[in-house]
Amino acid sequence: MTAIGPAKGGIMPRMFHRHDRLPMLRALLASALLALPAAAIAQQTTKPAAPVPGAVEHPRVLVHTTQGDFTLELFPEKAPKSVANFLQYVRDGFYDGTVFHRVVDGYMIQGGLYSRDLTQRRTRAAIPSEADNGLSNLRGTVAVARGTDANSGTAQFFVNLVDNRRLDYVSNQSGMTWGFTVFGKVVSGMDTVDKIAKLPTRPQGPFVGDVPNPLVVIDAASVIGEEKAAPAASATSAAPPKPATNAPAKPTPKKVEKKSATPSTPA
Repeated sequence: MTAIGPAKGGIMPRMFHRHDRLPMLRALLASALLALPAAAIAQQTTKPAAPVPGAVEHPRVLVHTTQGDFTLELFPEKAPKSVANFLQYVRDGFYDGTVFHRVVDGYMIQGGLYSRDLTQRRTRAAIPSEADNGLSNLRGTVAVARGTDANSGTAQFFVNLVDNRRLDYVSNQSGMTWGFTVFGKVVSGMDTVDKIAKLPTRPQGPFVGDVPNPLVVIDAASVIGEEKAAPAASATSAAPPKPATNAPAKPTPKKVEKKSATPSTPA
């Protein structure tokens, strides 16, 4: 037997045999073994933090022109139909070889329908307006060009050179108040857009003015990150002459506040 010395206070503890320790050791070991799987289970069952909802994917389109390149970022969560429509035209190769036929410095540049010879290309059906999406026609934004009918937009688009808030949605009472659908913005290459805006213009083809000289051709438009598909047959087929859709008429410099936002043919 092995004795244990006096405990504090002079009380003698009982004496232990070596074999008496075994149950205690076994109990301690069992407790430790039981604790290990419990901790492991706790780690395994701990739920990870809920993922933060990711941002909506914003497709980007590279527009390569004879005056340089610019990139558009599109907003499908704000204008889903307009974005889908534009992307389909891009993927079909529709814009390749079209021109910016209307350039008004201090206002906007417009293109997306006419070939180099200023003949119209055949488009798909018109899309409904999404102008009431809360986006404003600010400098660098891209919007759907249309006629007097708010729901007549097809392939044409324009880039705002300045803040054109008078083109924003007010109400759906008429084409005058419906506004123009913003569906994206220029995220790089705005200097190219400004360069195009500074080109001299002249009457040409069916237009009485505002056609840049030299013509600004879209050599190619492509969705960044996607392989370019073969052009669709409709992309090169000229449609019979018909009235073109347009962005609003050029504002009169000294009477901007009195100018109506009603779309019209180029002035």
